[in-house]
Amino acid sequence: MDKTFLVSACLAGIYCRYNGETRSDQRIVDLISGGKAIPFCPEAYGGLPTPRAPCEIQGDRVIDKEGVDQTEPFIRGSKEGVRLAQMAGCTEAILKAGSPSCGCGEIYDGTFTSTRIPGNGVFAQMLLDAGIRVRTEEDLDG
Repeated sequence: MDKTFLVSACLAGIYCRYNGETRSDQRIVDLISGGKAIPFCPEAYGGLPTPRAPCEIQGDRVIDKEGVDQTEPFIRGSKEGVRLAQMAGCTEAILKAGSPSCGCGEIYDGTFTSTRIPGNGVFAQMLLDAGIRVRTEEDLDG
């Protein structure tokens, strides 16, 4: 049986990023076209609009650039994404690097200065905690 991946929807060409854009990656689009991947955006699924203020993790909270605590939508959407991954039998996810929800191994530091630090986004961490391997589109380059 072929592996099914859960992938960040913005990498699939879906306009769901905070700025209303996409970061389409042809390798991800091809996985979806081949029936081997399911696109998902935890931020949109958690109820946040597109576009929306950029968010970064500050301690154990997710705060947008306007100072609004967006932790609950991040958690809500991430829990649903984990549930979807489990229902679909996904054992691996390919997520958007640097994102406060999808970043794996590196996220922005919470100062909105484009400074990256070691860490995982909310969704990436929940997937890892559920035993699902995570990596970013940047990891596909190597």
